[in-house]
Amino acid sequence: MPNEPERAEIDRDVCHLVHRFAHRLDVHVRRIAEELEMTASQVVALRELSEPITARELATRMACEASNATFVVDRLEDQGFVRRHPHPTDRRAKQIVLTDPGRARRAEVLALLDARSPLTSLPADRQQQLRDLLQALVGED
Repeated sequence: MPNEPERAEIDRDVCHLVHRFAHRLDVHVRRIAEELEMTASQVVALRELSEPITARELATRMACEASNATFVVDRLEDQGFVRRHPHPTDRRAKQIVLTDPGRARRAEVLALLDARSPLTSLPADRQQQLRDLLQALVGED
């Protein structure tokens, strides 16, 4: 078991490495966004729109405020990539649904994100291990 100074050093190293990797992921998303003439937030939103969800749910997935997600959805709607539909069980809410062009753009986004991902430098089993460790750290199953 590491002693206190070793634990502090490990903590600093992990924080530094996570920050550097998050930056690499951000650069990766921004490059793809630029190539597709979109914003990074639009790319992230399309990545997260795997099924109809509310703007609040999208904001949670994007790790941003609901108002920011709404702004992004407005732009995607202007571009014809999404539509808002009445929520099937909540009369106050709207669901964000991909259009046919939105599904095509999402497929393009996912292919580019996957093909050029900084994670591709790791074998699949190590990628899964990393995902499992990060899920344990953030408390998601």
